[in-house]
Amino acid sequence: MIAFEYLETEEITEINQNKKWLNQVISNEAKEEGDITYIFCDDDYLLEKNIRFLNHNTLTDVITFDYCEGNSVSGDIFISIERVKENSEVFKVDFLTELNRVMVHGLLHLLGYKDKTERESNLMRKKENYYLSKY
Repeated sequence: MIAFEYLETEEITEINQNKKWLNQVISNEAKEEGDITYIFCDDDYLLEKNIRFLNHNTLTDVITFDYCEGNSVSGDIFISIERVKENSEVFKVDFLTELNRVMVHGLLHLLGYKDKTERESNLMRKKENYYLSKY
């Protein structure tokens, strides 16, 4: 089950239809939906998580905690709404388009994709663009 939670930020009703799209991403990657929670928060909240769990003292738009077992995709995906808003302005895209990119990016991490190397980042971006085109 995919769930949305809001901490330190307002609810974004426009994304409620994203569950079906995200389920299709999981299915297309030959995995099964487990328990996935998207937690939408502010910069301060996500920075605290980044410092506490990853030892990174930097702002980020998304952090994914992977609880997958076998073929079942489960995890918590924390998203800073402030970062998404700023990035949408920097990249000159609509806020919801950037939010969808970050949402699928976090999900792709749960599906086993990485972005530590240039090659991994390129594949991740191709997958993001592919799934955004299916939205």
